[in-house]
Amino acid sequence: MVAATKFQAFVEHVAEKVHNLGADTLKIMLVNSPAPVATNSVKADLTEIGTGNGYSAGGSTVTITASSQTSGTYSLVGNDLVFTAAGGTIGPFRYAVFYNDTPSTTPVDPLIQFWDYGSSITLNDGETFTVDFGSSILTLA
Repeated sequence: MVAATKFQAFVEHVAEKVHNLGADTLKIMLVNSPAPVATNSVKADLTEIGTGNGYSAGGSTVTITASSQTSGTYSLVGNDLVFTAAGGTIGPFRYAVFYNDTPSTTPVDPLIQFWDYGSSITLNDGETFTVDFGSSILTLA
């Protein structure tokens, strides 16, 4: 499993009540170039891959299955997300970016974290790619 990199603004956004991670619409979008950096703060800071062939603008919604705290540690759990190329290719992409699609005022579409898969990936027609969250999408301690 690939380790996630947190966007720095996420910490401030949590403190300022921008996110309700258990209830907001959270998405994964795919990015190739330029690479996300920790100082990016909103979706508009990034360049999403082109749409079509099974990939929609804004990416796909993550299904959250649990949002809870135990002994001061918060965990957000959700189903792995699968992208499937249909009718052509998806990509290339190297990064899966996790963001909040709910806020409609500043900050709009705040970023949470991203995964770097090390090199560009292109899905051919019929191929799938799974964003594997492991035991939790994110943990805050």
